[in-house]
Amino acid sequence: MGINFNRSVKLLLVLIFLIATGCSTTSKDSFNDRPPASAETDNSYVRHALHPFGKQKYNVSSKYKSTVWERLISLYSLPEIENERIDRELNWYLRHPGYLARVQQRAEPYLHLILNEIEAKNIPGELALLPIVESAFLPEAYSKSDASGLWQFIPATGRLYGLQQNAWYDGRRDVYASTKAAAAFLKHLGETFDGDWHLALASYNYGKGNVRKAIEKNEDLNLPTDYWSLDLPKETSDYVPRLLAIARIFANADKYNIELQPIPNKPYCELVDAKSQLDLNKAAELANTPLNEFLKLNPGFNHSSTAPQGPHHLLIPVAKAQLFKQNLAQLPYDQRVDMKRYQAETIAQIRHDEIQTIPSKHKVKAGESLASIASKNNTTPQSIRQANHLANNSIHSGMVLKMPSPQKTVSAQFNAKTVSNNPGSTQIYVVKQGDTFWNIAQKFSVSVSDIANWNKITPKSALVLGQKLTIKAAKQQQAVAVTPKTVVPPAAGIRSISYIVKRGDSLAQISRKFNVSIADLRKWNPLAVNSSLIPGKKLKVILNT
Repeated sequence: MGINFNRSVKLLLVLIFLIATGCSTTSKDSFNDRPPASAETDNSYVRHALHPFGKQKYNVSSKYKSTVWERLISLYSLPEIENERIDRELNWYLRHPGYLARVQQRAEPYLHLILNEIEAKNIPGELALLPIVESAFLPEAYSKSDASGLWQFIPATGRLYGLQQNAWYDGRRDVYASTKAAAAFLKHLGETFDGDWHLALASYNYGKGNVRKAIEKNEDLNLPTDYWSLDLPKETSDYVPRLLAIARIFANADKYNIELQPIPNKPYCELVDAKSQLDLNKAAELANTPLNEFLKLNPGFNHSSTAPQGPHHLLIPVAKAQLFKQNLAQLPYDQRVDMKRYQAETIAQIRHDEIQTIPSKHKVKAGESLASIASKNNTTPQSIRQANHLANNSIHSGMVLKMPSPQKTVSAQFNAKTVSNNPGSTQIYVVKQGDTFWNIAQKFSVSVSDIANWNKITPKSALVLGQKLTIKAAKQQQAVAVTPKTVVPPAAGIRSISYIVKRGDSLAQISRKFNVSIADLRKWNPLAVNSSLIPGKKLKVILNT
């Protein structure tokens, strides 16, 4: 009987254990709007994140076969998440079908190129849609935090990933260069967070250091450290759900009654290296492409031509690429750039840079002299004396000095540059790596044909490293340069006008129309140009007449 009693007790304990296990299983399977805390250590989760390209997750409708959507969705690999934050973003998108149609239309020229980089870096396909969240696929988008381009790089991160930023060119807006940089940056973040792409995406928005601090804070409180459990700013809390929501909608377009635009899975554009500076209006003509369409593919340039020192690569519509190459080969080098406009833009940029760097007033500190202040502010002691009606160079600590207008300084600077290129009637130039006839002609303000004639060669001759070329003074150019009135308009001619944005306008087009920089347009119209340009909007433009 004692034996039977013991067996009964053991049987009862086994039943209690089984019941407890069953309750535990039911609890795990119940709906939770956050992934379970154990997801961080679950091997299947980590394996899925580290090896994104497995079995296809979604069946694409037959009407989207051979389109960019089929390719994009086949590359999806982020884990399925049920979360109220995703549902909230998804519902917003579904209430705005017009927005979904617009971003698809804007994405058409870029998606194939982006997917090439996504595949090359072996990162999840959903990341190809990040420009929707970042910039609504507007390559000229500019944020209050000084982020720019499709991928919204801030200046420091852009430079870290090789994106040049200068007066002539901003690689953050260069579709080709910024896409390569963004894919490399995202891959780095994915590896940094051991394949947890939710944390990687949060870092893209909020910064690696900030996300690590949020993780460490949760660790100190013995809380889960997955993305959904972290205490993050609202923007970052909404950021990942926003991407997951748009990715889910495109993968289930029929279910959500959303029509995907039939974008072919073929290259829209081809990268062509023009080898030297080229006027963008001329480039659009050579490609037989409307200027506004051409500039959408090449928004990285701040002026009317590619940058003097490069890069000179351009994205050309595939159907027009061969025509562009043929026409470019037949175009004489001295017709590649409108030299009058180039000089005007160069001088305007010098003025802009000096105005930005030279303060209007300077408070004298102990130990400073008029000479040291003049040197620090890129002017001369005599100019400071004249601006402040000083009888001599005597100044004292605490004295507030007016800094002279940069206008005269600009004339002198431009004159010095021009004359220094032509120190005598004839000089010898030694060919350096990367030199072309056009670059050398531009450097000395002479024509390609002049260099060829002076050296008894043809413009099509190959330049050899170390080759010596005879360069003669450009008298006409010198005469123009030393006449201040012809290169720097008087300050009294500055006036402000209102420009009403027309359909198809872009910042680059408006900047060329009025010969001002895109940076100035943004500065004068911070609210109007930080979002998309809407026809009918009024823009403030300051002209130097």
